[in-house]
Amino acid sequence: MITASIAKTGSKGGIFFFLSGISILSIILYGYWISPLVTVAILSSALRQSTPLALGALCGLICERSGVMNIGIEGQMLFAAFMGFLVNVWTGSLLLGVLSGLAAGSLAGILFALMSVSMKMDQIICGTVVNLLAAGLTGYFYPTGVNATGKLKAYAIPVLSELPLVGPVLFEISPIVFMTIVLVFLLHFLLFFTQWGLRTRAVGEHPRAADTMGIHVNRVRYRSIIIGGSLAGLAGAFLSLEAVGVFERGMTNGRGFIALAIMIFGKWTPVGAWGASLLFGLALAVQTQLQFDRVFAIPHQFTGMLPYMITIIVLAIFIKRNRPPGSLGVPYEKK
Repeated sequence: MITASIAKTGSKGGIFFFLSGISILSIILYGYWISPLVTVAILSSALRQSTPLALGALCGLICERSGVMNIGIEGQMLFAAFMGFLVNVWTGSLLLGVLSGLAAGSLAGILFALMSVSMKMDQIICGTVVNLLAAGLTGYFYPTGVNATGKLKAYAIPVLSELPLVGPVLFEISPIVFMTIVLVFLLHFLLFFTQWGLRTRAVGEHPRAADTMGIHVNRVRYRSIIIGGSLAGLAGAFLSLEAVGVFERGMTNGRGFIALAIMIFGKWTPVGAWGASLLFGLALAVQTQLQFDRVFAIPHQFTGMLPYMITIIVLAIFIKRNRPPGSLGVPYEKK
């Protein structure tokens, strides 16, 4: 009946996602029946690995919903990971480290906004500048022989964490992972059900019409870029203070660019981007488990390609059906 109702709407994409979801759920339940520990480990790893991708995608979509193409997510994440790690080393406080990562991402966003909004430079070049600047500064000032004072740890919610399968996956998580889930639904509500979200989307679709209605276009774009920068900063803090516990040169490893692909796959919506990031995180977790178990006699380079191949295939199928904001990448000049 559900499939029939979806088919009546003529949404082939809806049918695809529904059938894909049923298939993945069936595989998960079967895996849990065969090997509960391995299944829980894979799902927990998928949730953790999807976190920086989801935050990066949220950064990209809030910028692009306001009409600004931000390809500097990689640099914002890297700079935030570096600053969060350094502050944690200097102060011994994980909380100050996370807050410093948020601030660093916001500062990188302000730099990007100055170039793209105020100076009206080409937005792709602006993003490239942020990426190269972050890579150069963090590589030059990279401290050797320095370790962070611990990592953010997972906390179990009483009773709920004891539920089978979903308990240890969803209710035994770290603070930033939990914050990411909350931010996804909060941002989705704000973007599509509030006046703030309506104005942001109006600026991205038709800035001149928004201007005639009294909306300050460049102010909205500045605000969106700074908020997006703080989200990318949280992703960077996650990498250095929770996922790894140390800082390494180039530790973002292309996650900022993958986040852009995830954002497109999610149709510029927070919930859609989170779902796409979970799919990519699941692919990462599965390929890691395959390398660990050595189930198949396949070189690790090929299993390592799995998440990226999935991204390419998904984008090739769906990118033509997704429509970006109408004024994406176009600087606004008030007449």
